[in-house]
Amino acid sequence: MLKYLRISYFIISLLSLFDGISKENKPNVLFILVDDLGWLDLGYQGSKFYQTPNIDSLSNEGTKFLNSYSTHPRCVPSRYGIMTGKYPARTKSPGPGSQLNTSEITIAEALKENGYSTFIAGKWHLSRGDRGSSPEEQGFDVNFGGGDSGVPKSYFYPYNIQTRGKGNENAPDITKLPIVEKGYHITDQLTDLTVDHIKNYKKEKPFFIYLSYYAVHTPFESKEELERKYEKKVIKMYGSREVDEFSYESTTGETKLRQDNPIYAGMIENMDTNLGRVIKALKDKGLFENTVIIFTSDHGGLSNRGNGRPLATSNLPLRAGKGHNYEGGIRIPTFFVWKNKIKSGWSNTIITGTDYYPTILELTKNEQKPDQHLDGISFAKSLFGKKQKNKQRPIFWHSPRPRTKSTGDLANTAVRLGDYKLLDFYREGRVELYNIVNDEGETNDLSKIMIDKKNELLNLVKEWRISVDAIE
Repeated sequence: MLKYLRISYFIISLLSLFDGISKENKPNVLFILVDDLGWLDLGYQGSKFYQTPNIDSLSNEGTKFLNSYSTHPRCVPSRYGIMTGKYPARTKSPGPGSQLNTSEITIAEALKENGYSTFIAGKWHLSRGDRGSSPEEQGFDVNFGGGDSGVPKSYFYPYNIQTRGKGNENAPDITKLPIVEKGYHITDQLTDLTVDHIKNYKKEKPFFIYLSYYAVHTPFESKEELERKYEKKVIKMYGSREVDEFSYESTTGETKLRQDNPIYAGMIENMDTNLGRVIKALKDKGLFENTVIIFTSDHGGLSNRGNGRPLATSNLPLRAGKGHNYEGGIRIPTFFVWKNKIKSGWSNTIITGTDYYPTILELTKNEQKPDQHLDGISFAKSLFGKKQKNKQRPIFWHSPRPRTKSTGDLANTAVRLGDYKLLDFYREGRVELYNIVNDEGETNDLSKIMIDKKNELLNLVKEWRISVDAIE
């Protein structure tokens, strides 16, 4: 009898492991969103210039995605997609009316309804003046630093007084942060507040923490010792700081050709150091093993320009960067960690920003809400090594408000279906077609060769624009 009981317990344990989730003990969720972080801006992604030991180590404990996309190559629309599970084109984004409003149900509200405590530290950027709604109105119990602003005027306190860089003097003030000593770094403060929240956690409810760093967005401001460190590394790697580091093409403007901005590198390393502090706090509190950790960026790195602005990084071999629907603007680093639950390694599953909402619901054993996350599909199965049924679904991007002078992009709609991606430059009456698997740099336009595939994807784009009532 004992023998059969042992076998039964063994089978139950295997089934529980395969399912990956205990129904009784819902996991905490820590969602870490980095601003403007490019596909190749991390060590584990292949960067030889930036140093990110904490992120690299953490990523090795979970599932890393080779085909992770933002829903838009700019901040506000991308964050709308994450919070709502909907394509930003549904709300006329980007545009004056694209801020989040209380008629939308966010992932924070969905989790709160299911017994989670909710906390945000950092960038919200889904409201502006009398438009849009605050984190508190959209499901967050505690809010530090989340409001209208999408960028600090300075990364060093006081954050609302410009000290370095340019182009941010008209940004709304950052509010809802405690006063700190002059010169304190905002990335450090957001981490302090998150660590304190973890330390004071009472375990009465599972938590959802949304740590949304303002880094590594402009203005370029690093701690001085890190900036000096990377200035030396530039010379060591390239021999000199003074080089011709840009190429030019009419559809993307100027493109930065190498990773060599010492200030930006220092901002990345400081962000990495702070992430390490958060993970240590989870482990010290005994929460690490029952916390789903999600790390991602809101879109590609700032690598292109039309007006001579300073640039952050290079996304090569991906084409272009922030603002563009080429791969450099929308493909992003993403990984999920859940100790002893989620498998470690790389996944080929194609995911986009709308998918976080339903995936988090599935991981936390909450019911899907398809009427809310209209465009999101859970990819939780791929985190446990199972086959994903949505492999061949199309995913879309729509950019009706280009910033030709700023980032060098043009208005277009794009779709990826399987191995192929089409960009419809509808105002110019032309399209481009690429096999993304064989040509991730989007250098070989197949639109004049693969006519049937071009027509198939172009019809998909046209039908989708109508279905979401996208502005053109």
